[in-house]
Amino acid sequence: MTHIAVLGSTNMDLVVYVEKPPRRGETVTGREFRTIPGGKGANQAVAAARAGATVSMIGAVGHDTFGTRLRSTLEHSGVTTDHLRTVEGPSGTAHIVVDDEGGNAIVVIPGANGTVDHLVPGDEGLIASADALLLQLEIPLAAVLAGAQTARAHGVRTILTPAPVQPLPPELLAATDLLVPNEHEAATLTGLADPFAAGAALLDRVPRVVITLGAAGSVYLTRDAEPLAVPAPRVTAVDSTGAGDTYVGALAVALGEERPIREAMTWAAAAAALSVQREGASASMPYRSEIEARYPS
Repeated sequence: MTHIAVLGSTNMDLVVYVEKPPRRGETVTGREFRTIPGGKGANQAVAAARAGATVSMIGAVGHDTFGTRLRSTLEHSGVTTDHLRTVEGPSGTAHIVVDDEGGNAIVVIPGANGTVDHLVPGDEGLIASADALLLQLEIPLAAVLAGAQTARAHGVRTILTPAPVQPLPPELLAATDLLVPNEHEAATLTGLADPFAAGAALLDRVPRVVITLGAAGSVYLTRDAEPLAVPAPRVTAVDSTGAGDTYVGALAVALGEERPIREAMTWAAAAAALSVQREGASASMPYRSEIEARYPS
């Protein structure tokens, strides 16, 4: 079984559902409010565990009721939390507005995630034992870099989701095996709106890139082959929160199982398509049996 380590954030998502999101200065009436465990790191961990991997989470939660629930949710999904530390202060939160078209707008408050600025004893051994390390940018960049360089030193595949998007230091990119931005993040990183042009520009910095395009699917670019475009299943989206993390978690599992890249991307797209048909982030993520039913391996 593929072993995946995740170094990243855990947040409690505070989600409101509205017909249309408010404009600046406008007040609207929502129809529902939910607290749903999330965070890009935790989301990818849950997605990978449900897709069939052995998963370990490195990060931090606060000493509060959110932290207790976040840890419990990870463990209930099969994620090992021995390296998820509890720190004084609040857990991270994400304040999310979801509209009737399934779109979302998000404000993240780091909380405990802001304390994850370095590796602690035991983290290196866990990363070294993994087949892949998943990274995002909701914890301090110093820890992301330390995790990536540790993985590189031990021959562990690094998969980086550059979100929330920010300038990436060359030493982090040098330790990244696969970069997985969405189309907006790719455009921000390169200044190029066309995903194929953006992907080609990113290949100057990393050896492989997958750019997710939402309902339009995803594209894969590498230095030694022609670009590959893979469509997404056609579905009606209810809530796109966490869809990208579902894709990355499932993709990491498929690559760990040494599936060809087209098959791995198709399988990940099936997982993401299932997730957008349900509300919430981690709550919407499908189990392996559901993905296999949608796209048998």
